[in-house]
Amino acid sequence: MRTKHLILFLVLCLIASTNYAQQDSLAIVTEKVVNQENVAHDDYDPLAPARAAFYSAVLPGLGQAYNGSYWKIPIAYAGIGVGIYFYSANQKQYHRYRDAYKRRIAGYRDDEFINEDGSFLVSTEGLIEAQKLYQRNKEISILVTIGVYILNIVDANVDAHLRQFNVSEDLSLKPSHEFNEINGKNSFGLSLNYNF
Repeated sequence: MRTKHLILFLVLCLIASTNYAQQDSLAIVTEKVVNQENVAHDDYDPLAPARAAFYSAVLPGLGQAYNGSYWKIPIAYAGIGVGIYFYSANQKQYHRYRDAYKRRIAGYRDDEFINEDGSFLVSTEGLIEAQKLYQRNKEISILVTIGVYILNIVDANVDAHLRQFNVSEDLSLKPSHEFNEINGKNSFGLSLNYNF
């Protein structure tokens, strides 16, 4: 029973910290009150998400710079760079095994996978399997690189959308904790407030 109360308390603390994070992000979004019912945003730009996505499509990381998320730029370039590095490494290995296979098919017995005494370090079937392995790894590297590139564009677009998100005091979620003096037990609660 005590474990259930501890888990409930931790969940409520997490919800409370989310509420405080929303209050901190409220300072980021500037609002101007036109009258009591209508709130207008000074910085609202409906084309900002499309512009950020376009910038990231042209040059990875440029959309993140447009949004002001400079810390994401090295992550985008690292992901793309790792994909390109593994593609290049797999391409070199693929060519090593392909060239050795071509030489064996042509009748030469002097490739790098044959010992001085004429015994095979790697059989001809092994050369074929190695070519298949490195070809598959090249294709996976290309897919990873393209995936990181697309993720870079999606991140810039979503980040631009969220920077303009309306964060107001009208909606709040607050956990509550009360000690019941009659029976000596703790009471946990959650309140959702929406102001019109």
